[in-house]
Formats: sequence, C-alpha cells, structure tokens
Amino acid sequence: MRHVLAGLVLTSAAALGAVREWGPEQTRPILDKTLVLTLAPSLEALTPGERRALDALLAAGPPLQRIYERQNHRQALEAHRALAARQPRREDLLTLYRLWQGPIATTLDNEREPFLPVDPIVPGKNVYPWGIDKARLESFLEEHGEARDDILNGRTVVREAADIPADLTALAARPALAALHPALEAHIRAGAAGFYAIPYALAYADDLDEAGARLEEAAAAVRREDEDLADYLENRRRDFLTNAYESGDASWIMGSFGNLNAQIGSFETYDDELLGVKSFMSHSVLIRDAERTRTLRAALRGIQSIEDALPYEPHRRVRENLPVGVYNVVADFGQARGTNTASILPNEARITRKYGRTILLRSNIMTHPDLFAISQATWAAAVAPEHTGDLGSEGSFYRTLWHEIGHYLGPDRDRSGRDLAVALQENADLFEELKSDLVSLFAAQALRASGDFDDARLKDVHAAGILRVLQKSQPRRGQPYQTMQLMQMNWFLEGGLLQLDSGTGRLKIHYARYPAVVGSMLEKVLAIQAAGDKAAADAFVDRYDAWTEDLHERLGRSMRATERYRYRLVRYQALGE
Repeated sequence: MRHVLAGLVLTSAAALGAVREWGPEQTRPILDKTLVLTLAPSLEALTPGERRALDALLAAGPPLQRIYERQNHRQALEAHRALAARQPRREDLLTLYRLWQGPIATTLDNEREPFLPVDPIVPGKNVYPWGIDKARLESFLEEHGEARDDILNGRTVVREAADIPADLTALAARPALAALHPALEAHIRAGAAGFYAIPYALAYADDLDEAGARLEEAAAAVRREDEDLADYLENRRRDFLTNAYESGDASWIMGSFGNLNAQIGSFETYDDELLGVKSFMSHSVLIRDAERTRTLRAALRGIQSIEDALPYEPHRRVRENLPVGVYNVVADFGQARGTNTASILPNEARITRKYGRTILLRSNIMTHPDLFAISQATWAAAVAPEHTGDLGSEGSFYRTLWHEIGHYLGPDRDRSGRDLAVALQENADLFEELKSDLVSLFAAQALRASGDFDDARLKDVHAAGILRVLQKSQPRRGQPYQTMQLMQMNWFLEGGLLQLDSGTGRLKIHYARYPAVVGSMLEKVLAIQAAGDKAAADAFVDRYDAWTEDLHERLGRSMRATERYRYRLVRYQALGE
C-alpha cells in the first residue's frame, strides 16, 4: 500500500526493504560507547513574554525535526512510527534512532548501516530522486540549462517526471503557495523532460505550516518586550512560504535581541553527498549568556586586518562589528541536534554581502566537563608524553570562535562570480571548513603579535588545533569535517609540524613550525576557492586524505583503546527528557 503526502512516498512496514533489523548483540556495543548528556540551562533570566515565547519555539521543533528526518531517508518516518508502536518496545532501537535521527547507524568501524529494515543510504538522500545517478542528473543539466537554477537551488527537492501528478495535486490544494510561486506549475509540467524541482515550501508544506504557526505565537508573546525578535520570527514564518530567506536573515543578523535567540531554517549542506548544494533543516533554541557575550564582543576588533593578512588576492571589505553571542542551548532539532559547538550563518553569498552573518557560540556544549574529559583522553593517547599538559580548557573555545569568524573571511565567490557551492560541488563544504580551521590558527598567531593573546592562550589554541585533526577511524569521503581534518594532519606531518615517534607511536609537536605550515596550506586552499577549480579541489583531496596502517591506523588504535565513549546523545530538560 502506498500513500503520497506532499511528495513523500511511504511504503507499508512489510515492504520496508530486505535489511535485517539489528538485535541486542549489535546495538549494545554502540550504546555502551554512547555518552548521554542532559542540557538544563537556567531559565530564570527570561521575562514572562520570553517564557511564553520559549514554549512556542520549543513546539516548533517537532515539525522541523520531521522535515530533517524525511530529508535524510525516504522511509525514516514510517520506520520510526512502526518501531514506536511495537510491543514490547525495543528501547535500544529507539535510542539508536534518536542518536542518528533516522534508521541509519554509524558503526564502530565508521560504516553506515541500516539498523531497521529500510533501504541503505544513498548520497542524494531524499532531496533528490532516491538513488539517482549523479552523472545522469549532470547530463540533464547540460542539456536543459533552463532548469539548472531551480535544481541547484539549496531549498528545493529534485523530482522526476513520475512525480508530476502528485505535485500538481499538492500545489492545487494550496492556492496561497501557487500565488506566491506563480511560475511553479509551469516548472512542474516542464519536468516531463526528465527532472524538475519543487520548493521546500511545497515539499514540506504541512510541517512548515505547523512550525510557522508556532513562530507566530512566539512573536506575539514577545512583541512588547523584544520587537526585534518578534520581527525576526514573523519574517522567518513568511520565509517558509516564499522559500526565500532574505527577510528573516536580515532581521536575524541586524536585530538586537534580549535573552532569547533561535537558529531556524535550512542552511547547511553537509548532508548532501551528491552535489553538495541542498540545505537541511535545523532549529536551535538558545538563551544568551549576557556576561560572556559582553566580554567577548569587547575583545573582538581588527577583523579587517586579519582578512587583509590572508594569503590571497583580492581582499574584500568585511563587517567588523560582528553580531556574535555566547548562548546556552535549551534544545536543538534537526541538523543542529548533537554537540554542535558553534555556527555562523547564513551562508548565501548575496545575503552575507548585504547584511553580514551572525555567530552563535554554544557555551554549555563548549565548556561541558564530560566533553572536555573525552578530549583530554584522546589527546593523552595520541601525543608524546612531553605534550600531555599542553591542552588547556580555553583553547577549543577560542579556536572555535575564530573558526566561525573564518567563515566570514576569504572568498565568498570564485573569480567568475559563481557561488562556491556551485563551483566546488560536493567539495565546497569540505574546503569551507578547511579554510576556517586554518584561518583560526592563522589568526591566533596574528592575535599574539597584536597582544590580544598571550603565550599561554596561543599555546592552548595551537594544542586545540592539533586535537582537531586527530582521527580515531578512517573517514569516509562523504564526511567533510573528518576528511578535511585528516588532510590537515597529513599536511602538518609533511611540513614537520607533527612528527610520529616510531618507538612510542605518539606524535611530537614542533610548535615553531606552526606559522609556516598553516600559512602554506591556507594559501593553497584559498587559491582553489578563489579559482573555483573543481579539478584542483579533487586532486588536493585525493593527495592529502591518505590513511596508512603504520601511522594513522596505529594512532587510531591507540586512541580507540583508551576511549570510553565514541558517540554523544543529547537530551533536553526543557523537552521533559
């Protein structure tokens, strides 16, 4: 039996694929390696209106969570409903679903496998026709250039001709959307040629309507106490209908909020392993740490001088009064859920050129003692004894801060004017994260020279930069963060910043090599971004993502042997967890 709802194809539980459901013998090793954190920030600073708005913002989370799960796997929601309805309950499988926000697990060997009877994961997830061949889609785009902008839009779902009747029916049932998107019906009908795209506004209409109603409630609750936040929430609700985020992004970046903030919408493209252009849904509800925010903003100055010092040309003017805040997470949903330490958004170049970006640092994640203990254990297992005391508690905070600022610096388009996501495709996120990691380390040296960092803080940041590149298992090419971290490690080894002690199997750190090694890699990365050179990006990754048995695997075994936890599952007191 099949049911079509706004473009989502659901099959009966009996037809959910031939993969065997995991038993306790498969779930237990993973659950034993899972650290469960509960975030419970104080709500005492909230005004009465903010408290009511908080409840509404939390209520917006479940529909946005459903969108994210649908984006990642076409059978996710039905598989979860079937699992939740079973008696007796399989709490282990329900926990795995919560951990990975879907029916695909990452094993201790870093392989992705279904733990429920669903289809294996595919690179395009459920924002493209399931299992679509990349070459076939690219061939279509070469022949049908008129469809390129819609298909490569970050907030559209790509469809095939067989989906036309269902999408026309869904559009006809929503005349308001048809009015806001007057060319959409014609674009859907043109899909008879092979492929077409529909906006998220239509693909996820029901869930976006539910979430939007909660945003309107939050705006009404807080209007008298925080006009800027109310404007942002109302604009974002309209953005869900128009599928264009400029009004919400502008009010988010330029607004001056009280105690509450929220990251709402689809921004990051890491989950799109096919073309690297589709953004996935996220929602974070945050409470400002007012004292740390004031201290941090006072310390940030001279960002233009960092931009001007980067090894690329031509430089650009950047906004120096960055909207940056330190927050405690109340609850996360979708792509933001987990132990995400910080974000800088939005990502669209045309938006950031006009309004800038906002930086959100998540204090109760970054400073959580259990997470720092995990970092210390990893560090001690990987570095030579003389370096075990080098890792300080503040290094990761400042490295992360300048990583996020690093997203704000460097090229935002290639020299031909193309968005970097279009130019570098599936490598775009990898290179953007790699650039920002390197900028954070490059900036630390400049901040020491200016007196903003002392020797101790510089050492902390440098140690945090080494911690960042340590890998316990060989990354998959589809993991942009882990792959770019491995690439850094190999460049650091090649440049003499890191050296493997063959006797102990531990890493020696030659801190004096830091400026030259980081600077040379940053120059290479910026050059590839500025040129928009996909072939050069591919070649660079191919050269530096090497994993060898005698070096990387040896280090990995050492770190795995001492680890207590591999995975992190976050629960939220505000959600009654």
